[in-house]
Amino acid sequence: MHELERDGFAVSGIQLSPQQCEYFVASLPALAAAGRAGVRDLLAHPTVLTFLHHQMLGEYLWSLIGRELVAVKATLFDKTVESNWRVQWHQDRSIAVRQRHDMPGYGGWSTKGGALHADAPSQVLSQMLAVRIHLDACGPDNGPLRVVPASHTLGKLNQDQVADIVAKNTAVPLCMPRGGMLIMRPLLVHSSAIASSPDHRRVLHIEFAPADAISPMHWHSSVPLRRRAA
Repeated sequence: MHELERDGFAVSGIQLSPQQCEYFVASLPALAAAGRAGVRDLLAHPTVLTFLHHQMLGEYLWSLIGRELVAVKATLFDKTVESNWRVQWHQDRSIAVRQRHDMPGYGGWSTKGGALHADAPSQVLSQMLAVRIHLDACGPDNGPLRVVPASHTLGKLNQDQVADIVAKNTAVPLCMPRGGMLIMRPLLVHSSAIASSPDHRRVLHIEFAPADAISPMHWHSSVPLRRRAA
């Protein structure tokens, strides 16, 4: 069993070079200047599209999942002492869709950044994965992601259940080198602490799913991946 399925996360063997990280940082929106900790809706950004269309990414994710995926969400985060926050223990359960269908398992409908969002059912979330590209090194002082290994296998949890899981298990901090890519399942219970270091902790967070996972609904945005023809 691959560690992604066993633990709910894995460090990719693919790593961006310092030059590639610099290119991402220079071309993506400057969060600090905008006074924000995160910028949403980056799927259509030319730099993100170039990365998503790289054959190496499509082939790598295919090797993990064994089916075609599309990118459905991209967000850039930057945590510094000046722009800092604590993320409580939770699961990533919200998806962005084009239109509302009242179907079993979907709820918590809301609009964020002009896009319709819903809390998705377990059968959808279990098919999804996220790739976190670390454009800066993330050490113990940068508010790294903390996870409870294998918690993604428990399905959707309410807040009391999340608290119980955290209390009964040992959390693992995920420090990453610059250019490192972390793969994780959305249902993995995770959090992050406030950063105590003044250094940037820029992370490009991209979510992927099968194109038809929410049929008859459609993803708000989607970008197909590319790989070598069979």
